[in-house]
Amino acid sequence: MEVTAHLRDRNCPVCDSHDGSHVAYPARIDEEKLGAFAFASRKLPEFMHLRLLKCPTCEVLYASPALAPEFLANVYRESGYDSNEEAEYAAATYAGQLDSILREIRDREVALEIGAGNGAFLRHLHRAGFKQTIGVEPSHEAAAHADEFIRPLIRLGMFQAEDFPPESISLFCCFQTIEHVDSPRGLCLDAYRLLRPGGAIFLIGHDYGSWVNRLLGESSPIFDIEHQQLFSRRSLRYLLAACGFEDVRIETIRNRYPLAYWMKLLPIPASIKRALVPFSRRLLFGKVPVSMNIGNLLAVGFKRYK
Repeated sequence: MEVTAHLRDRNCPVCDSHDGSHVAYPARIDEEKLGAFAFASRKLPEFMHLRLLKCPTCEVLYASPALAPEFLANVYRESGYDSNEEAEYAAATYAGQLDSILREIRDREVALEIGAGNGAFLRHLHRAGFKQTIGVEPSHEAAAHADEFIRPLIRLGMFQAEDFPPESISLFCCFQTIEHVDSPRGLCLDAYRLLRPGGAIFLIGHDYGSWVNRLLGESSPIFDIEHQQLFSRRSLRYLLAACGFEDVRIETIRNRYPLAYWMKLLPIPASIKRALVPFSRRLLFGKVPVSMNIGNLLAVGFKRYK
């Protein structure tokens, strides 16, 4: 898969800083190793990434040059998908945070999830009592794995704010997707405009400043060709506050997955993992669920009444 032909320079996608002098990580790309799952969720990591700059104003790590939006739309539409089981575990983890958010929002009219995948979390939103639940997902293959009840709730394609009336959404969800979009600030500004007063944005993202990611460095799976930016606590709070959100809450979240999935993320040769992961599943110990703090952040912000 060719990616370098689709790169273009950009300013900081959070605060628009023009200072591109702080190169945190030079690019590390081997295009021959990028295949159909290069832009798929919960894939076997390639441990490659674009050149990452650190913004001196908001501290986000961002790719520049970054992949062009039209290229991203195409590769996400055509990306492979083989992570149904992991999606169910992730959705259950995120759903465990819903009660505390729902107690603070005004109503349960419409819930929207960007990057809905196979719709696993949409089922939890429906059970939470929302009158309407909508998912947006660019990957045709991921959406095709949704069950018969959930599939009609998923709209195929990239998120377009103009597809929704202003102040029509009660809860705006975006999980492990804020790193992938061309403009995270644009996405959050769109979320603010679409939210009803009293509504909330609910994000999950990687924390490049966590102890585990600092320990692993570029051997951490968060360093990925898909990621156009990576956040820390400070940069994620900066983003939400700059977009108008109030009472912003940032917390570490523990993820729960089968042991075989954690093995996929290990910084060891892919050839070993391709043998180890199926072997662990055959002997059943790979199916044992394990909770870990791998450096992910939960972020919630509210659109208050004016």
